[in-house]
Amino acid sequence: MSRTILKNTKVVNEGRVFETDVLLEGEHISRIDRDISHSEATVIDLKGDLLLPGVIDDQVHFREPGLTHKGTIASESRAAIAGGITTFMEQPNTNPQTTTIAKLEEKFATAAQGSFANYSFLFGGTNDNLEELKRLDKNACSGVKLFLGSSTGNMLVDDEMVLEKIFRNTELVISTHCEDEGTIRANTAKYKEQFGDDIPIKYHPIIRSAEACYLSSSKAIALAKKTGARLHVFHLSTGIETDLFTNAIPLEEKKITSEVCIHHLWYSDEDYDKKGTLIKWNPAVKTKTDREKLWEALLDDRIDVVATDHAPHTLEEKDNPYTKAPSGGPLVQHALQAMLQKEKEGKIELTKVVEKMCHNPAKLFDIDRRGYIREGYFADLVQVDPNSKNEVKKANIFYKCGWSPFEGVTFDTQIMRTFVNGLLAYDQGGFAAERRAKRLTFNR
Repeated sequence: MSRTILKNTKVVNEGRVFETDVLLEGEHISRIDRDISHSEATVIDLKGDLLLPGVIDDQVHFREPGLTHKGTIASESRAAIAGGITTFMEQPNTNPQTTTIAKLEEKFATAAQGSFANYSFLFGGTNDNLEELKRLDKNACSGVKLFLGSSTGNMLVDDEMVLEKIFRNTELVISTHCEDEGTIRANTAKYKEQFGDDIPIKYHPIIRSAEACYLSSSKAIALAKKTGARLHVFHLSTGIETDLFTNAIPLEEKKITSEVCIHHLWYSDEDYDKKGTLIKWNPAVKTKTDREKLWEALLDDRIDVVATDHAPHTLEEKDNPYTKAPSGGPLVQHALQAMLQKEKEGKIELTKVVEKMCHNPAKLFDIDRRGYIREGYFADLVQVDPNSKNEVKKANIFYKCGWSPFEGVTFDTQIMRTFVNGLLAYDQGGFAAERRAKRLTFNR
């Protein structure tokens, strides 16, 4: 059994920051204490750096199978561990889509061969796969994904009778992409009549409007309340949607939860002039007021989770007129640093970053022994130098697509090391030849 002692670190965990040593034995954390020693252990001096639980990203698009020119499970999970993300949940809108149990298991087999980070997948609900969904074991994967507005791929669920049956027939968390399709189509037609395909990007948040988001989110929440389903609304982008959620009860008791993504906390519609289609996402980045309301809801616990919605495209694909440029962008390598930058700016407490990116996804999806630094838990850990500047540039980007919306940004922190199930998987720019990533298990 491998043994590693992490010396001289400040652990950030469960609302506390404290100095300690941490002993890793095999895949697990075996002891958290001062002055640990062991004759057979490798000692790594963290020199006072922070030690965080590995980040759990509940929403990524790693593009495999079928879209592997943009990214693969191997390439994007490699970038993820360089950014301190040790666990991901990948979405079903690949090619073919993950809408059968057989295709779901094929993805697990691919990840078992190539992933650098722990993994699970969401099963895609459609207008015609309810019987397959009923056969899905509640511990088979992280949850069910429904597109209630079109996005990349063609998985729109617009049959209201089917939608209610899905809500009534699964014990899994139902995660939703909420944008009202009718509103979006009408807005698109209006601006396409005026501009053709080359609609100025500044109209993206008007086409995919706050109204479209609110109509869809409120409908999903009403259906969840009617049916008793467990609902998680992905990537909130508007201030008005935040009022649909509560902070009156603890997360463990919530039946309806929500997530915000890095880009909606970082950018606003004022950034379209500079960034163009590089920051074209669905839902769209909206106003500074929306961004501020999202921050308020995150800090007061109406929003439960911070994720990435990592969705790479090539620069050639992005460099198209509005109607042909795909939505999405790569984020897993820099998401934790982006949140730590906001901590440096006084926007959020360090312990709150860990709560929203590590603890809460583990709670929300009932993940077995991850998301915390606890004895007996899997040793998924991230060493962060809190006082080291790091500029994002093409030479240090690990995404297969080779670009980042953060290029040119200098972060005031650096991800130094990442441990995955006790393995030093990422070490100051280098990656271990061994891979120890595991399929997630759940306590359901």
